[in-house]
Amino acid sequence: MKKLKLEDVAALAGVSKTTVSRVINRRGSLSQKTIDKVEAAMAQLNYHPNVIAQQLHTQRTNLIGILVPSVANPFFGELTMYLEDALFQRGYKVLISDALNQTAKEERYLSQLMGHQVDGLIIATHNNKLEEYQHANLPIVAIDRFLRADIPVVASDNYAGAKLATEALIQRGCQHIIHTYTTNPSNWHDNQREKAFQAVMADHHLPAITYTTAFDCPPAERTARFERLFDEHPAVDGIFASNDLDAARLLSLARARGYRVPADLQIIGYDGAQATQELVPELATIIQPIEQMATYAVKLLADRMAGEFTPTSTVLPVNLKTGQTLKTLGSSSTGTDELLEE
Repeated sequence: MKKLKLEDVAALAGVSKTTVSRVINRRGSLSQKTIDKVEAAMAQLNYHPNVIAQQLHTQRTNLIGILVPSVANPFFGELTMYLEDALFQRGYKVLISDALNQTAKEERYLSQLMGHQVDGLIIATHNNKLEEYQHANLPIVAIDRFLRADIPVVASDNYAGAKLATEALIQRGCQHIIHTYTTNPSNWHDNQREKAFQAVMADHHLPAITYTTAFDCPPAERTARFERLFDEHPAVDGIFASNDLDAARLLSLARARGYRVPADLQIIGYDGAQATQELVPELATIIQPIEQMATYAVKLLADRMAGEFTPTSTVLPVNLKTGQTLKTLGSSSTGTDELLEE
């Protein structure tokens, strides 16, 4: 079978070889009509450009690396999905690395990604102390993570979200509220949620009680920690969990202990990933704009790769989703897990 060349595409499209090359590499000023003609000819001939030659010509691989702590987590799984789609829409291929919150694994993945000559990185992992981040000489964008001063960060408004959650519980009559949050020194989002919780409770002259767990805490250990929460605070009437997985676990434990939700105990989570909302639709939560965070992170990365100015920090708004685990405002409900506001 004859090996197809640029000349074959050019002849069928009725343009020059140079024009075909410019269309393939998206260089120079091209009309949409010309682009359509060349792409139609390539499709008709089933012509595939030489990727290696393109990379040598453009000095780019069109590869983007994504590092996340765990795609099994609904928030990071959904974030990764939107990142991949936004990058695909811009013509990039993606290498996804799941670090499982292991420093050594993240360091190895980071080295491998750089070895593949990626054009840029989007980082959502937790280990900001890795030496590679301090010296990486390529465009990077972080999501909810501070890596170094010149790396842009895209985050949701974690302080406002935690304030919204805590005030929602207080407005509905809660007096003995406990906040559970996942600790990690590089995750400013959890720190901001804890700060907001402390501030709101102080403003209302209420005791601020916090139970902490590590991100990579084993499920059995996490469950035992939450069991102790109920043992040590049987009068708890409100829980603000800083992620939906913990909120769902606490909801299950509370019901097993005989708490009526929301009559005796109100619970609100954080994240609002679609998978969690489908599995626990009754859960009240603070919804992060996950798709918008991903889309904006990709835009920032594209701008950095193009040498354009990018802001050091971008904060996006969040929303409260009320559900069956919160009372209706003004309600004195005494039922068990009644259907309330959606």
